[in-house]
Amino acid sequence: MEDESGNRIAIVSGASRGIGAAVAHAAAAAGYGVVVNYSADAEGAHAVVRRVVAQGGRALAVQADVSQPADVVRLFDEAGDWGTVTAVINNAAITGNQIGTLVEVPAEKVQRVVDVNVTGMIFMCQEAVRRLSTDHGGNGGNIVNISSTATKAGSPGTWVHYAATKGAVDVLTVGLASEVAKQGIRVNAVAPGSTKTGLHAAAGMPDRVEKLNPTIPMGRGAEPEEVAAAVMWLMSGEAGYITGAVLPVAGGR
Repeated sequence: MEDESGNRIAIVSGASRGIGAAVAHAAAAAGYGVVVNYSADAEGAHAVVRRVVAQGGRALAVQADVSQPADVVRLFDEAGDWGTVTAVINNAAITGNQIGTLVEVPAEKVQRVVDVNVTGMIFMCQEAVRRLSTDHGGNGGNIVNISSTATKAGSPGTWVHYAATKGAVDVLTVGLASEVAKQGIRVNAVAPGSTKTGLHAAAGMPDRVEKLNPTIPMGRGAEPEEVAAAVMWLMSGEAGYITGAVLPVAGGR
């Protein structure tokens, strides 16, 4: 049972750039009020809000570190003060901005990547269920987790630690979907392949997407908007009988 009141709110974590920003724009275009979550990039988040508003949508920037339970509760509280949360898109993730073999990644970076990509997503999913579940007085809705096709090969020589966290995202998606299927909540994931975002440049390989093009059947990386379109489809009524799915958006790779 999803809220059709016209005051639907979508929380998008890590929405100050890249896929998260594209999802925020797509959700706003679909009529959601969008909570643009960010951890540190306030300038980027507020730029997303300005673009959404300029296009006639509603958006609100909220700072919160998803790896901190108190921040997650505050994020949902602020969103709930603005409307009825019916969609949560868990996009926040980091690589540690380091490319190399697993043995080369410092312990503190491994810990932080796990804290954000796995623990943070679990916290977000827990709070989403508390707010959306019909068993808890909610109106139902959707959770969409952003995974990665890096889970297939494990990203050897680049981001094994990151790929491992995305494997956890897939398991979380499948397990939680089964738990809450009778509580009005659908839980799915989108697994992008090589995507044209700033993630690669931040890790010191701005041309990484182009280098991977020959390995992709469609011959190119994804645009963030193409990933966002998959997210929005999973949130739509057209996907109303789909839960526990991990949808690859990877050009056939």
